[in-house]
Amino acid sequence: MAITAITAERENYLNQEYGIKSWLLTRDHKRIALLYLVSITFFFFIGGFFALLIRLELLTPAGDLVQADTYNKLFTMHGQVMVFFFLIPSIPAVLGNFLVPLMIGAKDLAFPRINLLSWYLYIVAGIVMLHCILTGGVDTGWTFYTPYSTAFSNTKVIEAGLAIFIAGFSSILTGLNFIVTIHRMRAPGMTWNRLPLFIWSTYATSIIFVLGTPVIAVTLLLVIAERAFHLGIFDPTRGGDPLLFQHLFWFYSHPAVYIMILPAMGVVSEIIPCFSRKRIFGYKAVAMASIGIAVLGFLVWGHHMFVAGISLYSALIFSLFSYLVAVPSGIKVFNWTATLYKGSITFSTPMLYAFGFIGLFTMGGLTGLFVAALGIDVHVTDTYFIIAHFHYIMVGGAVMGYLGGMHFWWPKISGRMYPEGWGRLAAMIVFVGFNLTFFPQFILGYLGMPRRYWQYPPEFQVLNVLSTAGSTILAVGYLLPMVYFLWSMRYGKVADANPWGASGLEWMTTSPPPTFNFDHTPEVTWEAYDYEHIPAPEELHVER
Repeated sequence: MAITAITAERENYLNQEYGIKSWLLTRDHKRIALLYLVSITFFFFIGGFFALLIRLELLTPAGDLVQADTYNKLFTMHGQVMVFFFLIPSIPAVLGNFLVPLMIGAKDLAFPRINLLSWYLYIVAGIVMLHCILTGGVDTGWTFYTPYSTAFSNTKVIEAGLAIFIAGFSSILTGLNFIVTIHRMRAPGMTWNRLPLFIWSTYATSIIFVLGTPVIAVTLLLVIAERAFHLGIFDPTRGGDPLLFQHLFWFYSHPAVYIMILPAMGVVSEIIPCFSRKRIFGYKAVAMASIGIAVLGFLVWGHHMFVAGISLYSALIFSLFSYLVAVPSGIKVFNWTATLYKGSITFSTPMLYAFGFIGLFTMGGLTGLFVAALGIDVHVTDTYFIIAHFHYIMVGGAVMGYLGGMHFWWPKISGRMYPEGWGRLAAMIVFVGFNLTFFPQFILGYLGMPRRYWQYPPEFQVLNVLSTAGSTILAVGYLLPMVYFLWSMRYGKVADANPWGASGLEWMTTSPPPTFNFDHTPEVTWEAYDYEHIPAPEELHVER
């Protein structure tokens, strides 16, 4: 009987540890990060499929693949899925969830149950969005501009708005969890001046989550209410103001750009010192630049409205702030470059993605200065110049950062090494494919090709063919990491605790980490990125 009881107890333990139920009810931040990884990868391929159809349609000047109303739904759902279900949650929900407790020496996030709830909210939002897609979709553009979204569109506006409304609460809970964890659960010796820069960027992103996301949630709720109950909030025929919607929408949606890019900046700030074997140049400046971007990001929403009818005086102020917000970004790029100077650089896969990020983000940032100028913005608004600029920041920046982070921390996440040769090849394919896809769109926009059009003049075809060819190459580059990551989980070389020789606390525990991250609570006695004095795990001064 005793043996039977012990066996049953052991089976129950194993089921709890490894069964499906244990995953669905887990409070382990690392498992929740993996749940997010699977979920956002699914939505990434849905959004990517819509992008593929868009590029195939634009291969020829005539609208001969899909009808005009279908094309409107394609670019709308591509934008909504990619922005709200991939770009915004990708690094915070996956890498942030996995790494924040590890990097500060905590055993978990401050609110493990709320962390799991945030994933369930994301899944509910995703199911609502999938139902919207499968039952007709929405055609308003990802921006839901009124009064079209509230009075004229006959598509699933309410359902799409509800999906994003629910996803917003997932972001708010995640941001709240990170803020409390970073404030209250740092290990002994982990002062603010010793925090990894990824933590600083995550902290800044969390501020935007908490302060900005309620605005878009309420705005979409007002759209749903006006559409459902015929209220006069944004519809001018009922006494509403459509410009009010734009002010509310962009008050969140421009800071949302920094939700997508700040975490990627944090990833690059971890990779460059590691593969240069140097301390980051100007640690405090880079850390404060993250906070500066988060604060100034709330002051520039009006540059999306230069042709919408706002006053010239307010447009001048927004133009000035739009230039000002580029300063902290420039500080980061300068300091990364200074860190590389005379460094012992290793061209491993994460470093290639970091280089790609710097190049593409800089291009996107510089073209952002163009659209911050009133005269140029009037010319290029709603053209493919805006599409190219946006994607150089979001795809060239955020996705390169995400892939760089996944390659950098994959040994810690999975306990296995991926094939380095394939990783380098994928990084180069992504870089080439991205530039071939989106650089021609700068030229198309400057020449006057409007975005969101189903057809275009024949003289634009050559550039569109280049863009479509580039998107095919880019798709191959994105597929390769998924293939060799899955391969590495079974066949990859077993990873050491610190395969890169990095300096962060997350590398001072096993790969993958145990349930509570560290056998004992670590005490931090060294400065951030001090590659001359990297302690071995056994040298950590620890106590339970």
